[in-house]
Amino acid sequence: MRPRRGRRYTSVPLRGGGAGGRKVPEGLWSCRRCSGSAAQHCAACDMAAAREELQKDLEEVKELLAKATRKRLRDVLMMEKHKLELEIKNQPLPKPKDVIEEEKSSLGGYTVKINNYGWDQSDKFIKIYVSLNGVQKLPAENVQVNFTERSFDLLVKNLNGKNYTMTFNNLLKPISVEGSSRKIKTDTVLVMCKKKREEKWECLTQVEKESKEKEKAAYDTSDPSEGLMNLLKKMYAEGDDEMKRTINKAWVESREKQSKGDIPMDI
Repeated sequence: MRPRRGRRYTSVPLRGGGAGGRKVPEGLWSCRRCSGSAAQHCAACDMAAAREELQKDLEEVKELLAKATRKRLRDVLMMEKHKLELEIKNQPLPKPKDVIEEEKSSLGGYTVKINNYGWDQSDKFIKIYVSLNGVQKLPAENVQVNFTERSFDLLVKNLNGKNYTMTFNNLLKPISVEGSSRKIKTDTVLVMCKKKREEKWECLTQVEKESKEKEKAAYDTSDPSEGLMNLLKKMYAEGDDEMKRTINKAWVESREKQSKGDIPMDI
């Protein structure tokens, strides 16, 4: 469809919450999940999609746990199960419909989803840079950022007759809500997420990391033992120190038994 002069167009979100999609005139598309417009869809539905993905991961771990027979392997899977359950618990709950409607009525103009940004990091902070011309002229209360341990959402209200939103769900690692903040600079909003642990982030979200892993290699899930091995590698790469110690111990014990000829290596 060729955009017509004088009419504003918006990008319809792709299935699964991806960026981009086909262009349609504003007001002619609504989200099947929340009945909101394309822009209103993003924050609420992206959070719902993130919860669904975590729930699917949890169900898969439960299936593997039901099949596992080795104690060490079951211990590792139980730790991953608890980790996923905690992530789901920490996900922000969707707002009630009446609250969403009230927020819509309080926003003038129309809402634009922010897709372009830059990011950097120091030992203590993840820094997200969002370019918005003239944002420094707004009252400070018009630039709002809400943080949770694994997400944040930015709302800039009434900037040149438009509202701007950006939501990040399922951040790669936990952040400190109390230590996170935002700064308003010339034509830029700087979102500063305080790291809970001073370690390097390879990307911003868990989804980005999984996408990169899929690009590097396609896992063969036809072999159950291979699937378990790949899961263990993923859990080791993402796990905390306790998780890594447990996996290392299971690996060493399995290698020792294999070298003695007691059992084939099963982890």
